[in-house]
Amino acid sequence: MTKITIISDTNNKSLKIKNFIIKEIKSRPIKRSNLVIVIGGDGFMLQTLKKNKNLLNLYYGINSGNYGFLMNKFSKKNTIKNFSKSNMLSISPLEMIVRINNKVKKYLAINEVSILRQSRQTANLSIKAGSKYIIKKLISDGVLVSTPAGSTAYNLSVHGPILSLNSKKISIAPISAFRPRRWKGKIISDKSKIIIKNLNPKKRPISAVADNVEVRNASTILIRIKNDIKFNLLYDKNTSLQKKIKLEQIRKETF
Repeated sequence: MTKITIISDTNNKSLKIKNFIIKEIKSRPIKRSNLVIVIGGDGFMLQTLKKNKNLLNLYYGINSGNYGFLMNKFSKKNTIKNFSKSNMLSISPLEMIVRINNKVKKYLAINEVSILRQSRQTANLSIKAGSKYIIKKLISDGVLVSTPAGSTAYNLSVHGPILSLNSKKISIAPISAFRPRRWKGKIISDKSKIIIKNLNPKKRPISAVADNVEVRNASTILIRIKNDIKFNLLYDKNTSLQKKIKLEQIRKETF
């Protein structure tokens, strides 16, 4: 049985698209089961996916925000055709497990986990992959752990590498590294368990952010791919996430 759900942001542009789609699907069938149409920007899509993490849905995003990297372009002419013929891509999120004194908090991140200094002073961090040190002491504004899907977002702005979706890698990129000054970060296997420790929590507090959810005064952060969760995203043939990432890899900035 075909089931279609429409989840829309509350701005005028999103609501206009939603009303148009409701009229269209009443008169024309869509050949998809458990289809969720998400209308908004990237942030709204991330929020929707995490709210529905235990449901085996297909998510087709329509961009009504700014860049909309995770979304498809809205097309009045091809709307129903695009819903039916789009290609599926499955991605798994990062799991962030934060220890604050004797408390533990867990959150999912589809794009990245950001570790950020919480005061005017730089953060002092150690980073391990399992039991092996990646770096024993990083003095910086923080560090970013990114999935391939998120490697063109905040990760790219801090000069982290753009990862192909099929790379099976995770990027670790420093944010304004002070010591070692030339440390550029590291690309590691997505099977790795990353452990980030605050070396001076009393004097130099840090926060841990999963996409846009912040946990303050973190002492230890464990980050790993949550392979038992799959988000099934749908993309039009000419605007697939793989293609967008490849275009970012070859893009040259002009000023």
